[in-house]
Amino acid sequence: MLSVGLTGGIGAGKSTVSARLALRGAIVIDADVLAREAVAPGTAGLAEVVARFGRDVLRADGALDRPALGSLVFSEETARRDLESIIHPRVQARRDELTGRAGPDAIVVHDVPLLVETGLAPHHHLVVVVHADQQTRVRRLVHTRDITAEQATARIAAQAGDAERRAAADVLMDNAGSRADLEEAVDRLWDERLRPFERNLRHARVPPRGAWLRLVPYDPRWPQEACRLAGRIRQATGAPVHHIGSTAVPGLLAKNVIDLMLGVRTLADADALADRLTRAGFPPRAGEWFDNARGMPGETWPKRLHGSADPARPVNLHLRVIGSPGWRFALLMRDHLRAVPQARADYATSKQTWREEHPEVDAYAQAKEPWFDAEARAADDWAEAVGWQPA
Repeated sequence: MLSVGLTGGIGAGKSTVSARLALRGAIVIDADVLAREAVAPGTAGLAEVVARFGRDVLRADGALDRPALGSLVFSEETARRDLESIIHPRVQARRDELTGRAGPDAIVVHDVPLLVETGLAPHHHLVVVVHADQQTRVRRLVHTRDITAEQATARIAAQAGDAERRAAADVLMDNAGSRADLEEAVDRLWDERLRPFERNLRHARVPPRGAWLRLVPYDPRWPQEACRLAGRIRQATGAPVHHIGSTAVPGLLAKNVIDLMLGVRTLADADALADRLTRAGFPPRAGEWFDNARGMPGETWPKRLHGSADPARPVNLHLRVIGSPGWRFALLMRDHLRAVPQARADYATSKQTWREEHPEVDAYAQAKEPWFDAEARAADDWAEAVGWQPA
């Protein structure tokens, strides 16, 4: 089952995306619907709301007067937090119940307006954020919800800012155009990413790597992507995760593959995490994997290697024993290249040469080894000079 978090600022067009995903076959669990159920007439949730905010938030028929409640909670943060503490646990319990009913091949879309604010992003395999500028959102809210521009602005201000939502977004859908444009973008997302992602996840399969071997200029979005991926891995395992490799070095030419490292006490511990990582979207890569034990000629050090089931985001997740040669070298090389511009420039030049001479991934990897031996010696000298210690 693929779990997708869907969010967006109020008035951004999230409902249009949600409806289109449902039309394509997704199981949509709408947090707003669940929140209304949580405070329906006769529920314990409604009784608790009345106890906190008074009977003025009820209509004459005993149902919740949403505009009256909204005028209270959107103008006062403490009141809003109190309301969230009443509703959110009930919504989560109902969401878990509905998710449990979905089939193993389902794509379950959790439509959650406050996904970012409630810290739920790492619980999903993918997060889709629908975006529109504030002026557009205010205009839509005034037109569709019978509120003033001032009230619309206050509701927007009560949610996470655009920067926070962007940081949580694996997919950012810009709703600046027409409804048809947005629906076309949803269809592409469904066909090209969500469906293949679900199949890969169900079969514990990592997509082929061939298309990702091209060297590209440094992308400043890589650290943020690594942070999102690491959050999912921490959520699944409880273990700290490091961003390593070329995408962790600002300014360095790299393949568009995020390298992450999870430290374990033993390889048996790494194997015990395999199922949890697979469910989180990071299946093991087939084969036996080893690090060159730098400084130990002719010897290797075993590790485990996982990838990503997401066809649009290639990942190498290295599970290494803490303190092992590979674990230490991954952190040392990253920090050395970050700190020493000449070493970074030499590595970039060498990468381009290897790529031209060795287009196949295995040959490319072998070609790097002599340079890595020299880098290990240079990095050790640098570490001793500056007093470097692994994080």
